[in-house]
Amino acid sequence: MRTILVAALTFALAAQAHAAGNAANGKDVFTRCAICHSSTKGAPNQIGPNLFGVVGRKAGSKADYNYSGAMKSFGKVWTPQLLDVYLTHPQAVVAGTKMSFAGISNAGQRADVIAYLQTLK
Repeated sequence: MRTILVAALTFALAAQAHAAGNAANGKDVFTRCAICHSSTKGAPNQIGPNLFGVVGRKAGSKADYNYSGAMKSFGKVWTPQLLDVYLTHPQAVVAGTKMSFAGISNAGQRADVIAYLQTLK
């Protein structure tokens, strides 16, 4: 029961965090992500996949990127709520992902990055 309560609280907080995001600030925060990810339509993948259009895309499904088996089998669609949880601690959400990034602990910065990613359509 406690696990269910913690999960529900996590998703409720995630929904609040992404709702308040500022895309302009998120573009600045994204510079940390740009070390490994491109975000421009048609740009090549880097160490990580291009994140243009990531919101609403199934995890591990970008055809021209070689994902880890863990990410391919994760099978969920990247929603703002799921991105919030994932960006907090990627390895805890998708154990075995190739993404070695420790995560963004600041909820406001995560919300801003997610708001920025939502503009990439």
